[in-house]
Amino acid sequence: MTDIARTVTVTGSGTAEAVPDLLTVSIGVECRQEDVGAAYAAAGRASAAISAVLREHGVPDADISTSGLNVRADVVWKEGQGQTVTGYVASSVLAVRLRDVPGSSDVISAAVAAGGNDVRLNGLELGFADPAAVTAHAREAAWQDALATATQFASLAGTELGPVVSVTQQPAASAPIPVAKMQRAMATDSVGIEAGQSSVSATVGVVWELRDRS
Repeated sequence: MTDIARTVTVTGSGTAEAVPDLLTVSIGVECRQEDVGAAYAAAGRASAAISAVLREHGVPDADISTSGLNVRADVVWKEGQGQTVTGYVASSVLAVRLRDVPGSSDVISAAVAAGGNDVRLNGLELGFADPAAVTAHAREAAWQDALATATQFASLAGTELGPVVSVTQQPAASAPIPVAKMQRAMATDSVGIEAGQSSVSATVGVVWELRDRS
């Protein structure tokens, strides 16, 4: 008769915290003009001015990317006329990675000033330029959590843990610190940004063989 393998399957989770060293900011540009070409050109000038200031502050080209380029008609409803085009809106978004978090407020302030009233700050996110070390600590915490749970189950069952049968790392997103979204930049004075701490989580599934106590 073949012995039926006895195993215990558990899931462990762990979190590691560290001071963020990367700030990602979304800087939008939105320009309204009567002519579509004028709107597009104005958005291009504002975006170029912001990019130039970012480079002056040491932000490399690799950390500046453009997305969300859009041109649309600005339409209103008028009684007796229906929908009427009153102008055109051109917009784009710059995703900027700032690696000097303590000095980032001055850079953002300069970018806002360069874009003027056409600037929109869509949001900020703190994280890690290289999360590998923090993630490794999170995995270790997840493993210890799984081991403690499996050891307790084995003890309750009157057995002990044998060799590991399998290990599966389950998806677990990092948890950057969000900073409140601002639809419109109303002033160019620097706003202090506190890095605080950010966390990375890990989840692991482990199967141990159970064996009789020696």
